[in-house]
Amino acid sequence: MESWLFTATAVAIPAILAITLHEAAHGWAAWKLGDDTAKVLGRVTFNPLRHIDPFGTVILPALMYFTTGFVFGWAKPVPVNFNRLNNPRMDMVKVAIAGPAINFVLALVSAWLWGFLPADGLGGGGPTVGTWAKAALEVSVFVNVILMVFNLIPLPPLDGGRVAVGLLPDALAVPLARMERVGLLLLIGVLFLLPMLAREFGYDLNLLGWILGPPVDAVIEVIRVLTGND
Repeated sequence: MESWLFTATAVAIPAILAITLHEAAHGWAAWKLGDDTAKVLGRVTFNPLRHIDPFGTVILPALMYFTTGFVFGWAKPVPVNFNRLNNPRMDMVKVAIAGPAINFVLALVSAWLWGFLPADGLGGGGPTVGTWAKAALEVSVFVNVILMVFNLIPLPPLDGGRVAVGLLPDALAVPLARMERVGLLLLIGVLFLLPMLAREFGYDLNLLGWILGPPVDAVIEVIRVLTGND
């Protein structure tokens, strides 16, 4: 029971923070750029409880971590009225990039703190506290980098899709923007359901690992260099 609780909290707490602060960053950026919709609704806060979706933030990420080793989830979306932004098209890009940016900062800070902790033992708390802290910080780096890279896939409604819509010429941006309604379903189908179906026929179709693996490894290496961790 203690071992399970150790693992569950070391995974759940960093994952919940990563997912909810990602949404909070969108709301904060929108507020600073002219749209106070999220602010009025109390969503411009770094209190994770204001952003938690019980299934998408807690249950699904936990199930995926313990069954696949990959973490995927979502918080309650922060409402943004892009028409109220000072410069709707370019400010949309800034609001979108705020989410992945906060994930990178969280990963960087987690790696930096990890370097200060001993392998076990943390003051008077004993080895368990130190081991838990190291484990939680390692998960924080891993989860935040995965969320950052995944959300930068250039397909709406992911952040990378909205960045692409804001930067591409209209001839490309308009048809891409129209994919917003089906984009998430397409991603789930291609990255999760298709590989599951392929495994039933004996094929290893790890599209998620092939797509995310190299950039995730590259970002983690950059963080390792920046924080001086071996």
